[in-house]
Amino acid sequence: MTRQMWTRRQMLQGGSAAFGGLLLGGCDRLSQSPSFHRILSSAEQLTYRAQRLIVGQSLAREFTVADLSPVFRSNGTARPRSALYNQLLADNFEGWRLTVGGLVNRPLALSLAELRALPARTQITRHDCVEGWSAIGQWTGVPLGSVLAQAQLAPEARFIVLFSADELERGDGGYYESIDLMDAFHPQTLLAYELNGRPLPVANGAPLRLRVERQLGYKQAKYLMRIDAVARLDGIGRGKGGYWEDRGYEWYAGI
Repeated sequence: MTRQMWTRRQMLQGGSAAFGGLLLGGCDRLSQSPSFHRILSSAEQLTYRAQRLIVGQSLAREFTVADLSPVFRSNGTARPRSALYNQLLADNFEGWRLTVGGLVNRPLALSLAELRALPARTQITRHDCVEGWSAIGQWTGVPLGSVLAQAQLAPEARFIVLFSADELERGDGGYYESIDLMDAFHPQTLLAYELNGRPLPVANGAPLRLRVERQLGYKQAKYLMRIDAVARLDGIGRGKGGYWEDRGYEWYAGI
């Protein structure tokens, strides 16, 4: 390489670095701008609506027993720290009840045995974690839509909020997630109590977890305790519709 070519390359690299610095500086200023956050929120809503129009109620891909992962990793907490959860676990969840309330005409309190007595669905699907790993597992449970049908949603209900026994931070109000009614009544959306033909392990969410198969792993709330039908999400937690969403993740994590 000639001295002239080297000098020109250095100048270009210096210019690129300066331009990148300007961009980074601009990003810093943008990240502090309320109007920029409104633009990002609008973009997320546009993506959500577009995916709803394109995907509709199509099914997530299902696999065969031969495709099962040798180990199905635990995403997030491997065991809640709360005294209530550990007391229920020690009693093999005999005293556990899933309560269904909010904007419903018929509130429910269902034991694990009562959930198991309802018509079940088994499906083999892939779990995609936001951390970059995937695993294929066989899930058995009751379709969430059939439980909501029993509870008889009020006309103004628009979202389903699922509350967990998991407490990731002291005083954070616990882990929660939410989905819209289209996902709630999707045939593959399950309240799962079995993984690979066995009772759900504690690390994977015992006694009951959500499976909403067309979204990323952080939407699959574990250690379920309560389900509420609501008209709005802004009065729950920090108002973004989920534990991680309150901390910057997208509410609609479609895949």
